[in-house]
Amino acid sequence: MARKPARFSGGARLGVSGALVFRSRAGTGDAAIMHPPLDTDEYDVALEQVANSLSKARRVVALTGAGVSAESGLATFRGADGLWEGHRIEDVATPSAFQRDPALVWRFYNARRANLRTVQPNPGHRAFVELEDRLVKRSGGDGAGAFTLATQNVDGLHRAAGSRRVLELHGSLQRVRCTRCSHLAATDEALPDLPHCPQCGHLLRPDVVWFHEMLPAEIWREAAQATAICECFLVVGTSAIVYPAAGLIDAARAAGAMVVEINPEATSASRRGGLALRGRSGEILPQLMQRLRGEKT
Repeated sequence: MARKPARFSGGARLGVSGALVFRSRAGTGDAAIMHPPLDTDEYDVALEQVANSLSKARRVVALTGAGVSAESGLATFRGADGLWEGHRIEDVATPSAFQRDPALVWRFYNARRANLRTVQPNPGHRAFVELEDRLVKRSGGDGAGAFTLATQNVDGLHRAAGSRRVLELHGSLQRVRCTRCSHLAATDEALPDLPHCPQCGHLLRPDVVWFHEMLPAEIWREAAQATAICECFLVVGTSAIVYPAAGLIDAARAAGAMVVEINPEATSASRRGGLALRGRSGEILPQLMQRLRGEKT
């Protein structure tokens, strides 16, 4: 029998998108104008409803984006004009850019790789680890499929925090692969502007998905399969405009999963229904874990 979407009560209100919107007590700024803060009781009710859903769900999927990493202080490398060294990010993150000027592309990615050494996982990352541990333990088995974290981030912070089932949809800055042979290696060492393969001597490239490239087939298949059978789907720190990753949200809704968005501001995901908790993931996710532990926030 197909699952029915969760129903909400207790002071919830519908936003203009049809999504139920609740704001964290810490929420401020432009987002607060878009979705005026609800009182503490309403926000607590929303937290309790999400925590209750998580406590009952046998399979949970989380889709995370750059907003989670931004709370660790990870730089975007875009200037005020949206450019990096006079170039659009899209112009240094495509196969054609690499063919045209591989040294320029590697300077960009080496700067990003170096920045990773200056940041650490934040409370949001660690809350995901606790959620995974809880779901796997409750499954009573090997925990296969109990929790899946599909991330668009390439910084490796989810793994650094301790998350185990992480599907890196867009690859990882901490891996390199050869442009000619099958060489693939993890490395956090500083690399020259034109690193070469130790096996065949051809150029290495970052093991990330550039614009105009396909997602890793096996990783995408696992993400789609996990979404198709999940009972709760968390959308955290992503604007939900980059496809095909954003399409997982619609797939979760079609499967009858409860969809919960956690973002400071409304995004494309907000227009697709579900429950929206407005605030920082590093504040809201730990609050949800407190509820699951039976503690009041």
